[in-house]
Amino acid sequence: MTVGYARTSTVEQEAGLDAQDRDLRAAGCGKVFAERVSSVAKRAQLEAALEYVREGDTLAVTKPDRLARSVADLLAIIARLEAKGVALRVLSMGGAEVDTRTPTGRLMLTMLGAVAEFERALMLERQREGIAKAKAEGKYQGRVPTARRQAAEVLKLKAAGVRPADIARKLGIGRASVYRILGGDVAA
Repeated sequence: MTVGYARTSTVEQEAGLDAQDRDLRAAGCGKVFAERVSSVAKRAQLEAALEYVREGDTLAVTKPDRLARSVADLLAIIARLEAKGVALRVLSMGGAEVDTRTPTGRLMLTMLGAVAEFERALMLERQREGIAKAKAEGKYQGRVPTARRQAAEVLKLKAAGVRPADIARKLGIGRASVYRILGGDVAA
């Protein structure tokens, strides 16, 4: 059986999750585990998929970054799959499909994963340098907190009798942020 795993980092990426589901089902996945969670968070559906697959199955993903957060993580997942006799199939690795059932597929996945991790490290280094330069020039302000932009809506919902936990859920912000806004501890 081919089992799929799809992941996006945020709720706003709904179309991306739908596209992954479509591609995985088109590739023959009889069951697809999907979740909206950052790769650094606990990935409950990934764990469920890894527990679900059995010897002879194949776990399919659309891209390696939907599955793993680093080469080490990717290799650990592959090792778990291989210990169960399960193959990994990546539908799009730079336009080509990679399948760990072959030695060439395992080699390609490891090499391309290493290159992707290297590129990410370089990008983060450039980002840090850019932020440091902007700070030195007095131009860096950091990101605007999401909750602050929604302060008026929080106050409006509270005035309408909505509970803080429901406000947080409705607006996609933390309860602590709602309480800060309601307590007047937020700068506009």
